[in-house]
Amino acid sequence: MKRYGYIRVSTKDQNPGRQLLALQEYDVSRKNIYLDQMSGKNFARPQYQKLLAKLKQGDVLVIKSIDRLGRNYGEILEQWRIITKQKGAQIEVIDMPLLNTNTAHGDLTGIFISDLVLQILAYVAETERTFIRQRQAEGIAVAKMNGVKFGCPRVALPENFEQYFELWKEQEITVREGALALNMSPSTFYRRCRERLYESVETDPANSIVTN
Repeated sequence: MKRYGYIRVSTKDQNPGRQLLALQEYDVSRKNIYLDQMSGKNFARPQYQKLLAKLKQGDVLVIKSIDRLGRNYGEILEQWRIITKQKGAQIEVIDMPLLNTNTAHGDLTGIFISDLVLQILAYVAETERTFIRQRQAEGIAVAKMNGVKFGCPRVALPENFEQYFELWKEQEITVREGALALNMSPSTFYRRCRERLYESVETDPANSIVTN
């Protein structure tokens, strides 16, 4: 039975010293500690993969906190299953002993309790993400009602846009010709012409009536 440690910091600028010290205090030899300096968005991390290849039945993996494995609880749950069920290894989480699978309750009960706690954490995290998205949507809706504009500010139209808009409306020039003359992309010129056309209809409904 060997004790391994895993450390992850999101960038090379972050100092892993605090995690390293915590693992050594939990009797993990420095030579058995694996370090990745990259995002926790996925598990395609070289040192983590090397660690998984080393883990065997009865070994113990020590981590400072559960988010060192990653930030997506769906992926964390899957890695937890691989380590504890497929590899048959134990997990110790320094910051949350309730997650430890090698508790004094016995192997089976310890794994059951830790799995249950992790499932609850995953549910709470997913629920919170849903609430955050809902609050953001509600906040955006209220802001729009109060006249707040989102997105990049629109580029001002060229001074002679109206001239070319009228030419386009009378079918005297094509979209490409108008865009070229105004140094605009054809899609932008067409979109702004359509917007201008709708504005003229709203201002004077008679413009929308076909008379011939």
